[in-house]
Amino acid sequence: MIRGGKIDAAILGAMQVSATGDIANWMIPGKMVKGMGGAMDLVHGAKRVIVLMEHVAKDGSKKILNECDLPYTGRAVVERIITDLCVLDVTPEGLRLVELAPDVTLDEVREKTEPEILS
Repeated sequence: MIRGGKIDAAILGAMQVSATGDIANWMIPGKMVKGMGGAMDLVHGAKRVIVLMEHVAKDGSKKILNECDLPYTGRAVVERIITDLCVLDVTPEGLRLVELAPDVTLDEVREKTEPEILS
């Protein structure tokens, strides 16, 4: 189904997403991992890739970056990022704000996001 291009949308988590829609979601350096699993097939076989994740890591570091520093799962494949703070679309011009979560300000989102956010 996936490799045949029959999946319309893949919704998955990520450790990092870049401003151009790159995704890193299978490995943290120094941690034991079993491998990338089916994530690479999903991000390349689905017609649309949507990422659901917390906006920042537990240590407060940014997860939406200009460039991922973890190993890539896919390059330029993410169309939409949904976090606990907002919804962002990945566009050729950059990350475009779609919606803010209740009681969250645009300034807060910009502070916790490395790339510029277009409103």
